[in-house]
Amino acid sequence: MKFDTPATTNPIDKGRVVGVAQDRIDGPAKVTGSAPYAYERHDAAPNAVYGWIVGSAIAKGRIAAMDVRAAEAAPGVLGIVTHANAGKLGKGNYNTAPLLGGPAIMHYDQAVALVIADTFENARAAAKLVRIDYAPQDGKFDLNTELDNAVKPPDNGFGGAADTAVGDFEGAFAKAAVRIDQRYTTPDHSHAMMEPHATTAAWNGDKLTLWTANQMIAWSVGEVAKTLGIPKDNVRLVSPYIGGGFGAKLFLRADALLAALGAREVGRPVKVMIARNQIPNNTTHRPATVQRIRIGADRNGVIDAIGHEVWSGDLPGGGPETAAMQTRLLYGGANRLTAHRLATLDLPEGNAMRAPGEAVGLLALEIAMDELAEACGVDPVELRIRNDVQYDPEAGPQRPFSSRKLVECLRAGADRFGWSKRNPTPGKVRDGRWLVGMGVAAAFRNNMVGKSGARIGVDGTGKVIVETDMTDIGTGSYTIIGQTAAEMLGVSLDDVIVRLGDSRFPASAGSGGQWGANSSTAGVYAAAMALRAKLAEKAGYPVDQTQFEDGLVKLGNQSQTLAALAGREGLWAQDSIEFGDLDKRYAQATFGAHFCEVGVDIDTAEVRIRRMGGAFAAGRILNPKSARSQVIGAMTMGAGAALMEALEVDTRFGLFINHDMAEYAVPVHADIPEQDVLFIDELDDKSSPMKAKGVGELGICGAGAAVANAVYNATGLRLRDYPLTIDKLLKAQMT
Repeated sequence: MKFDTPATTNPIDKGRVVGVAQDRIDGPAKVTGSAPYAYERHDAAPNAVYGWIVGSAIAKGRIAAMDVRAAEAAPGVLGIVTHANAGKLGKGNYNTAPLLGGPAIMHYDQAVALVIADTFENARAAAKLVRIDYAPQDGKFDLNTELDNAVKPPDNGFGGAADTAVGDFEGAFAKAAVRIDQRYTTPDHSHAMMEPHATTAAWNGDKLTLWTANQMIAWSVGEVAKTLGIPKDNVRLVSPYIGGGFGAKLFLRADALLAALGAREVGRPVKVMIARNQIPNNTTHRPATVQRIRIGADRNGVIDAIGHEVWSGDLPGGGPETAAMQTRLLYGGANRLTAHRLATLDLPEGNAMRAPGEAVGLLALEIAMDELAEACGVDPVELRIRNDVQYDPEAGPQRPFSSRKLVECLRAGADRFGWSKRNPTPGKVRDGRWLVGMGVAAAFRNNMVGKSGARIGVDGTGKVIVETDMTDIGTGSYTIIGQTAAEMLGVSLDDVIVRLGDSRFPASAGSGGQWGANSSTAGVYAAAMALRAKLAEKAGYPVDQTQFEDGLVKLGNQSQTLAALAGREGLWAQDSIEFGDLDKRYAQATFGAHFCEVGVDIDTAEVRIRRMGGAFAAGRILNPKSARSQVIGAMTMGAGAALMEALEVDTRFGLFINHDMAEYAVPVHADIPEQDVLFIDELDDKSSPMKAKGVGELGICGAGAAVANAVYNATGLRLRDYPLTIDKLLKAQMT
């Protein structure tokens, strides 16, 4: 099915199942422990043995010699995989560094060996017996010292153009009545998903099956095939349940490759999990940024010039953190400039982490907007409203937004949060020993869509079955896909069986970039329309007049059951949604407004979040219950970025030194006692037949800046270097 004209009234608009809060249909399997995760596939790969990854002890250089004899002789050891016996390996399109290092080493903790043994404990113990002599080389590990060497990166499909310019930014900025020109920094961030990267691998002749934690099945089938040098048809990926992804599991990682190599080496299934303390250095992370933001406005706060320049680093061949993306679309201003510069660093690979680009870009931009509001004497909510624009400000009015409700989010969110009670003068509100403040920030995330397919059928009992390789990373894909099928075929959600995460199923858009829910349900919509046509034809009814209700296929007073029409053999249809150029003709994005109230201890500078609230517009909300869960989880991650999360770089040896949960702090429930979410009614007919947009990443975009702005309102201390830790606040207080 081609989607190249705006959606009109369709079966989803009935809103009988879609748009109604639903419990997750995969919930019972998860709470009873029967949901099979990648490391637990005893059912599919019995008698599996265990692999333990040995990581590089240097960040850059070569392996001069490796002695595995003691490890091979250790109890229970069945085999060891290294570059010497792995065979010729390629490198996937989405990997910056080879997943198995040697003899060249590109980053600290790059996998250099896999020790396979009969038990987990034996594999781990034997791995310590591998002896490696390295020839280290000097590397570049500090972004700040490499800023002058950073270069313009190539334009790419996800980030678009590296630089953009409209009008005369420099001239307009120089003439502006009010000018903001500040530097903001964000540190490297680590993934901390509940389920580490994990894979169980088994070979059957030349056919490989990977039960793996991976967000993008179709991508990764190709990556496995390319890396191993085998046909794609010989690779099967199975990933029905994933314990959190957030971008860390978008790509093929060392667990999957080494499990495959290990299983081939020992001739039996092998399971590999990347240990928690290996995740920051072995897998991907969010790169640190340095951002310069300049805004020129009149004395009423109306922007005429806005510029956002970003520096970040990555391994050779890597890409930038596209933190200026939202600045291209969020606020008006006739004269504009955005730029990204990429430094070569020999740190572990930087790559996607929840809402790449906007998550850290808004940490800077929304402080800058707060500073502009103060400089102009305008309320921060009102300032953002004054700079709203209903079209792409870089392209002009000829490219309007498909739907844009930022102003509605700001107004409704402010009213719900009690923003009118905020004292605009910093440091004036006390509650005992606590200074109290409120902050606001806009939320923005691009709406992206991608081709997505599904197969849908009805069996002889009237059950509807949906199959697609779409993954569920804990976000509720099972349920919204089931809701879509139920709405389209006129059955209850209980009468739908959803099967996900298997490369034998039709390829979907996958989970990532906030494109998964909208694209995958649109794919199910396309397949369901094809099945509706088959059922109507079999019933002898005109398809455009046929109704699907209560398990019946109806035409006027006539009706037949789905079960009868399907027959004992069942009836199936398959299709994909393919998107045309609507996203080129219309700017498509999701919007929101974050609000936060904090208390800051007058003596210790400890920051406590008292409450957070937000209003969001993201098209049709397919399942308000799971959407709220996604948003409050994202808000929590945003609070972590504001107050505590930072990978500390040892610039002597090129590694992240706080590489476990004891030293890399993340927020917990007690850190945010109250979170409130409001969804603004919106249908976007230019986004998809579902009239939905993504919401999973919107909640993190701007959340941290709302916290930072609340801290400023509470204390009068303006910090531009994240995270806003106690030592930084105390230092600012003393100066």
